[in-house]
Amino acid sequence: MITIKRIIVSALIFSKENKLFMGQKDPTGGGVYSDCWHIPGGGVDEGETKKIALIREIKEEVGIDISQKKIELIDDQGIGTTEKIIKNTGEKVLCEMEFNVYKIKLNQNADNIQINLSDDLVKYKWFEISELTNTRLTPPSEKLFKKLGFIF
Repeated sequence: MITIKRIIVSALIFSKENKLFMGQKDPTGGGVYSDCWHIPGGGVDEGETKKIALIREIKEEVGIDISQKKIELIDDQGIGTTEKIIKNTGEKVLCEMEFNVYKIKLNQNADNIQINLSDDLVKYKWFEISELTNTRLTPPSEKLFKKLGFIF
């Protein structure tokens, strides 16, 4: 099996009332951790900065333009390894990921934020931080949320 390395950028997107946006992927789409709740994001393409990739990924996945928002680096120490199926070829590969997580605070309540899912998220929810303990999270998110004190 081939191993690929990816730099991943993702965002903790908080509403005005401090709810956290998370989505689920299509389990038939071949992505990683399709049975878990994800913070939105994705891979940095060749020639992109992490910030530009983050702005692109959030726009693609949830339809929110964060280009004029404060983008604060929260953690760049996360790593993860999982099997992935490449969309274009159907090839199974081992994906080694380096995670860069940023915080974005929106100035609207969750119910008033326009979400347009596309790319690979098929379902979303705004979570109270207290709900995360009983939520099926990706292993890297679980590790990060423990580090941030969101879950124990």
